[in-house]
Amino acid sequence: MEATLFSLPSSSSHSYPFSLKSHCNYPFIIPTHSHSHLKPKPRTLTIRSAISRTKKEETVETVKQQLEDCYLLAGISYKGLTVKQFQDLRAQLPETTKLLVAKNTLVLKAIEGTKWEALKPCMKGMNAWLFVHSEEIPAALKPYRTFQKEKKLEENDFTGGVFEGKFYGPDEFKVLENLPTRAEIYAQLLGSLKGPASAVVGTIQAPARNLVMVLKAYVKKLEEEEGGSQ
Repeated sequence: MEATLFSLPSSSSHSYPFSLKSHCNYPFIIPTHSHSHLKPKPRTLTIRSAISRTKKEETVETVKQQLEDCYLLAGISYKGLTVKQFQDLRAQLPETTKLLVAKNTLVLKAIEGTKWEALKPCMKGMNAWLFVHSEEIPAALKPYRTFQKEKKLEENDFTGGVFEGKFYGPDEFKVLENLPTRAEIYAQLLGSLKGPASAVVGTIQAPARNLVMVLKAYVKKLEEEEGGSQ
């Protein structure tokens, strides 16, 4: 490979060009193949990676915020749903229920180490996540059941949910949908108080959640009565 021809100054006004072979280890050899045409690598990938990482962190934080004061977290098969359908569904949900689309890996990261970690069996396929911020679980789930039936979305069913730290699979979701409302529990307690002692005992021995809800309702009623009498 020939080195680039160049001239060295002399005492006269003339220059004497010469050529050096590349195998000669001469300090003034300049390779004929210039790398000036090479451009620095674009930083597009680096910027995209930073943006993607930021979005992921924001999603994880959003999920954590939704878990605050949350009574039920459920997954819904999202595959095949259009943006329009998703918007229509959101409009039908009560204010206490939020619907969020997030990757399973990000949701899993947000619930790691919490009581919601029982939701792991749902981490398959594409999911939309339903956050219920109300004790009235059936009322929160009913809008989706209605929407599912109207749009004929049988395959877009609940993939599972966690309520009071327990996981409910698709086959067990009817249990959540048929939970008694606060009013029904309160009426049940009042009816028991008027009935035989065995009925009262039966109500007291009901699941702890039912009893807690009844007590809360009773305390609230007393507070309202006390406030009205002042």
